[in-house]
Amino acid sequence: MPLNEGDKAPEFCLEGLTPEGEEKNICLKDLLSEGKYLILYFYPKDNTPGCTTEACDFRDNLNVLSAKAVVAGVSPDSINSHRKFKEKYNLNFYLLSDPDKKVLEAYDAYGEKKMYGKVTKGVIRSTYIISPDGTIVKKWKNVKAKGHVAKVVEELEKLTQS
Repeated sequence: MPLNEGDKAPEFCLEGLTPEGEEKNICLKDLLSEGKYLILYFYPKDNTPGCTTEACDFRDNLNVLSAKAVVAGVSPDSINSHRKFKEKYNLNFYLLSDPDKKVLEAYDAYGEKKMYGKVTKGVIRSTYIISPDGTIVKKWKNVKAKGHVAKVVEELEKLTQS
């Protein structure tokens, strides 16, 4: 069943890297524990052009985002792959590893997609903004990497204008 805005975000715990590069088990409740919004984004593969563009965009906007939100990227890649990706591009947010794709599936970010006219199964680039109480407040599916982070920043501004 697809997740919608207003739904509770599915709980999860995944191996991952902290913004400082420490390897540990990271759960949804840990990411929400700071009382900030969570920008949870799902991407297909470390070190590929679109995913690198998106990751570097989040990195470059973290100064704007970090006052209001925690950023976490999730892909099926291994911790080792994440570490290389993080070091190569100096990524300053959480990277989580979901090799069995359970969290990707729970967040509707894995399934059939069209690529070059062919239907394949894979990661569907998606982003969620989750409120501090664990409710999904914004969802983007089939995201285009270029320019997406600007939309996330804009949406976060709207959400936190009180």
